[in-house]
Amino acid sequence: MGRLQTFDSTTVVQSARDVFWDLGYDGASLADLETATGINRSSLYHAYGSKRGLFDAAVVDYRDTVIRPRLRGLQADGAGRRELLAYFDELREAVAKLPLDSPRRGCLLVNCATGLATHDEPAREVVEDYRTELAAALGHALAGAGAGAGDFDDPSTVNSTADRTADGAATDLTAERVRTLGSLSMSAMLLARVNAAESSALLATAAAQIRSWFPLAAE
Repeated sequence: MGRLQTFDSTTVVQSARDVFWDLGYDGASLADLETATGINRSSLYHAYGSKRGLFDAAVVDYRDTVIRPRLRGLQADGAGRRELLAYFDELREAVAKLPLDSPRRGCLLVNCATGLATHDEPAREVVEDYRTELAAALGHALAGAGAGAGDFDDPSTVNSTADRTADGAATDLTAERVRTLGSLSMSAMLLARVNAAESSALLATAAAQIRSWFPLAAE
């Protein structure tokens, strides 16, 4: 007869998530995980198969409860300048208010990119999926902001060679801006672990870039 699970899996996974977030996969010991979760290693292995299985569950939880809620505004219908600014302003506020000893500094997936993902293909795919999802969300909101400012043509109206060239240039410009904002976001999350002030400055720079690309008459 199988062993009965007597703990709440969400609580255990989120407790382990914070250990991995703080220490990284390689830095998190089984003793650290036992202390954080209150579960002995045999029970953890029974439930998750291995330390890596617990890490994978923690990454799924992080993606669903931290990353995707943050991206939701950028992905919404009609997202544009306001949602872009809100995304970076909210990240900056989150970085600024976390104490230096918080395990939730920075980003679990960005931290993973400098550790496990450098030598582990499944982890590399997780980080790349995050980068792709972030880029798509930023691109969606940038396209909305540009359309609102008159910088981007409706593809359905492109007819002439000149129109197609202009549309291609707009697409290239969006891709360039996605890379700029994505790089600032990920760099800021990495720096948040060691220099919160500089992390906040990078996020403020991203917001300033958005305002320069899409100015309002009142500003």
